[in-house]
Amino acid sequence: MNFFSLNKKAEDVSFKDAVISGIAPDRGLYFPREIKPLPTSFFKNIEDFSDHDIAFKAITQFVSESIPEDKLKEILTNVLDFPFPVIELEKNVATLELFHGPTLAFKDVGARFMAQCLGYFSKDQHSEVTVLVATSGDTGGAVANGFLGVKGVKVVILYPSGKVSDIQERQLTTLGQNVSALEVDGNFDDCQEMVKTAFLDSDLNSKVALTSANSINVARWLPQMFYFLFTYKKLKSKGLPIIFSVPSGNFGNICAGMVAQKLGMPVAHFIAATNVNDTVPAYMQTREYKPKTSIATISNAMDVGNPSNFVRIKELYENNFEELKKNLSSYSFNDEETKQAMISIYNSCNYIADPHGAVGYLGLKEYQKNVSNAYGVFLETAHPVKFLDVVEDTLHLDLPIPSKIAQILDKNKVSTNIRNYKELKSYLLNN
Repeated sequence: MNFFSLNKKAEDVSFKDAVISGIAPDRGLYFPREIKPLPTSFFKNIEDFSDHDIAFKAITQFVSESIPEDKLKEILTNVLDFPFPVIELEKNVATLELFHGPTLAFKDVGARFMAQCLGYFSKDQHSEVTVLVATSGDTGGAVANGFLGVKGVKVVILYPSGKVSDIQERQLTTLGQNVSALEVDGNFDDCQEMVKTAFLDSDLNSKVALTSANSINVARWLPQMFYFLFTYKKLKSKGLPIIFSVPSGNFGNICAGMVAQKLGMPVAHFIAATNVNDTVPAYMQTREYKPKTSIATISNAMDVGNPSNFVRIKELYENNFEELKKNLSSYSFNDEETKQAMISIYNSCNYIADPHGAVGYLGLKEYQKNVSNAYGVFLETAHPVKFLDVVEDTLHLDLPIPSKIAQILDKNKVSTNIRNYKELKSYLLNN
């Protein structure tokens, strides 16, 4: 399987080279040259397969030329060692909990998969690879944990100062070892732009081997399709069309779900639920894609004004707006609506949703106003404790602190402040 640049001005590469490069030389995202549907018998009998079997069958075509089958199975066993429960809250409404991994966020799957792949690719290399990643919240902690202690890999994480939660910040600034955190005077889009600029800096790349662990990297992005497949397996017996409502920031998660659909997984519709950073909801109404400066919200991991992965979604639908619109709806919600949804979910279902999950719930309910005979699943992408102040202030309760979080609360934050790309480049060259 080859991967091509969506800017279409670079040569095709293997999965291995796409992972190591992160982004194409023409600054485009890599995308699989083809997506072959799995046999219909696979989905007909999906209940007969384990989650590891499902993941292996889904990802094999994309990576098999770069990773042998036995190693791939070992990687998947190491990555998928926690549950993905589907919790029914109302009639035909459930949440998919994606926060049972080591950093309590959905990004644990992709980050760990990429770390395992890069560790395999670099096992015989004597030079060090630097993983450069921008985070709006959860990516940083997941990547830091996934790569912690991986031989031959150094991790540098950029995050916007004052725009991530306290616990999110601690998860990426307290680990030490091969993980460093850069606190950026700016927003997530500034962090992401610095990362992209670094990859295209020939002088820097001649001295430092760089790769990315954002969802722009195919090894971070593609494995997210697994839990959509696992959920279909659990809900197939319901006998109803399935709708997924995905809290969306950089749009990698929902795009991976759409890849699962291209593999043949039956899905009735996708909903991209956003906060007030409404670039995609506006596009779905006007057909005009207008990136904007991101706005800080209580659902900070979705504070993205120019989502990188939306270009992949358009490619999946061959840039046919009408076909995309048949399969995707998108709505935006403000902080007050998000808080009211958190309160409503708690009062009616005795369930504590984090702000991102609450946005997903709102998107699902908005779509279901006109569609009744379908089973809706909204994604809970992070544990509520990661947004402790917002959740406790909104619901007027005290959240118990999971042991995975408690162990970092007394550690000291270690970060380096930077203001611009020049300072990032200087850090990478001198550290």
